[in-house]
Amino acid sequence: MRYIIIGAGAVGAAIGGRLAESGQEVVLAARGAHAEALKSDGLRLTTADGTRVHRLPVVTAPAELGELRPDDVLLLTVKTQDAIAALDAWGDAEVAGGGTAAQRLPLLCAQNGVESERLALRRFARVYGVCVWLPSTFLEPGAVSALCAPLTGILHLGRAAGGADSRIRAVAADLAGAGFGAPVVEDVMRWKYAKLLGNLGNAIQATTGPEPDPAKAALLLRAVREGKAAFEAAGIGYATEAEQSEARDGKVDQPAGVRGGSSWQSLARGTGSVEADYLNGEISLLGRLHGVPTPVNDVLRHAANIFAREGLPPGAMSIADLTALADEATARAGSQA
Repeated sequence: MRYIIIGAGAVGAAIGGRLAESGQEVVLAARGAHAEALKSDGLRLTTADGTRVHRLPVVTAPAELGELRPDDVLLLTVKTQDAIAALDAWGDAEVAGGGTAAQRLPLLCAQNGVESERLALRRFARVYGVCVWLPSTFLEPGAVSALCAPLTGILHLGRAAGGADSRIRAVAADLAGAGFGAPVVEDVMRWKYAKLLGNLGNAIQATTGPEPDPAKAALLLRAVREGKAAFEAAGIGYATEAEQSEARDGKVDQPAGVRGGSSWQSLARGTGSVEADYLNGEISLLGRLHGVPTPVNDVLRHAANIFAREGLPPGAMSIADLTALADEATARAGSQA
């Protein structure tokens, strides 16, 4: 199989680089200054066992590859707000022997949140979910670090509609050979909904900074409580904390130090967007559909989007001010109940 990484940022480049190290054929798809750096200087990937430079094929669009191959695997790692454009571009790409990528090739959604699978299933016939536990950093064009050990990350895999098949088991075997935990599960979206609860704090990190703080932990707990209430009202199951701990503890240990998450990194790079609409916004959506108030997540989504839209630096807001906004929104929601 040849792996085409659509969106070779923090997660995509870490997976692509590790697959290449293990002998797999990999193509990186990227944009802008990052694509130029990858083409000219290679991918500088730092993991727990050092830094290597990988000189891999790099494209900015499917046409640069010509016809895709029947053995290609598409790994979608762009942020969810960029997914539709990527799905449309790659879905229409022709495959040798006839048909399009959307008709013939497997697509793996390796992103936070749960929306990309739904977007992909409208276009692609063979869609798989990937629950990504892969702390990684991408702040400089051409350079990505993923420092967890002894495994670089844990990637739960399965069919987006439920179940598993021989193709995803073959992909899992390649990922395991590249230094990842890659359990194949029958209920991958259950794992992704659990991961979503943790990602509700991305907006807190982005706006107030990644440094640990009891007030930040308290605000995240409020957001998670809203998320769980929305899941319960919607009848959505999710992996328990005990299951997640069993899957990860002692396998993906991070070095000491403060690390900004994906939304913080988006602001630090000045990308102009964050994925809050598909993290906190997913809880807001479920709340509105099922009559569950979600004022904290509404505030977090709104604040993160303002930071991205106005180009504010990550961490420019105090946790006291953000909590005050959440308190005001909660009080309004209570008075309207």
